[in-house]
Amino acid sequence: MDPAKRSPRRLLHCACITFTLIAGCTMLSAQSSTLPPESPGDLVKAAVANEFAANSNGSAKHMFLSRKKTPKGTQTHLYVETDVAMAGMLVALNDQPLTPEQEQAEEGHLAWLVNNPDQLRKKQAREKEDNDRSMRILKALPEAFHYEYDGTATGVASVGSPGAELVRLRFKPNPGYVPPSRMEEVLTGMEGTLLIDPQAKRLAEIDGTLFRDVTFGWGIVGRLDKGGSFVVRQADVGEGSWEITEMHLDIKGRILLVKSLTYASDEVFSDFRRMPDHLTFAQGAKDLEAEQKKMEETFNTQAKDPQQ
Repeated sequence: MDPAKRSPRRLLHCACITFTLIAGCTMLSAQSSTLPPESPGDLVKAAVANEFAANSNGSAKHMFLSRKKTPKGTQTHLYVETDVAMAGMLVALNDQPLTPEQEQAEEGHLAWLVNNPDQLRKKQAREKEDNDRSMRILKALPEAFHYEYDGTATGVASVGSPGAELVRLRFKPNPGYVPPSRMEEVLTGMEGTLLIDPQAKRLAEIDGTLFRDVTFGWGIVGRLDKGGSFVVRQADVGEGSWEITEMHLDIKGRILLVKSLTYASDEVFSDFRRMPDHLTFAQGAKDLEAEQKKMEETFNTQAKDPQQ
């Protein structure tokens, strides 16, 4: 499935997936006496409000790499954000370049989308639907949990901003919260931590675990097993633009209470490159193909001379 648009929509989409289909990684931290003056709940509300504002105002576009590892192997994709939808192509399997036939198939798929406006509109609609779901989950965060300060952590390149002091909040379900739909019901069985940049008022990390079995609904009915976990991280990748940098998932359960569901993956996003603010899907596809050729040439050169 094509990913939803990146920061902030991408953070929200990833959080939506983890909150609604599943229920870790930790950072070195130190206690601090310079915690924000507002209450933990107010800090969460401020961060959520800022994410909503960023989502409404749009964000800078980037090209970037995604390396996703599952029990079946690794896939590396190259993505670029455009005015219409996310354009992407597979560029490596198990850290090896694609065969000429595989490259041709990837280029053919991009060309098919460029030349089929109806399909491109459907892709755009799917991404908007994902974003709308994500906003519903984000909206629920201040009311769905009780928060307390739990020290601080120092930001790094993949979490927040390098050197910035991030505030850690521990969260547990709010027993008085009434989920407005089945989508939000999974929140009632989840606990974990948030990392927030108190200066930028942005969510830097969401780390959650299911402490009990829960049922969920997202067009389907199922059960998520106790112990499922996830980590989603985002960072300032330049000029105040925030992007997802890591996502780690480990979930088990059942769909329709019959079919077994098991999913584990580690995905890292890197090499963010600023793109023009207004980029058509067709131009984004051309940029992807050009970048893919450069990557292929670099790989071939290094294969011939490992010292380079």
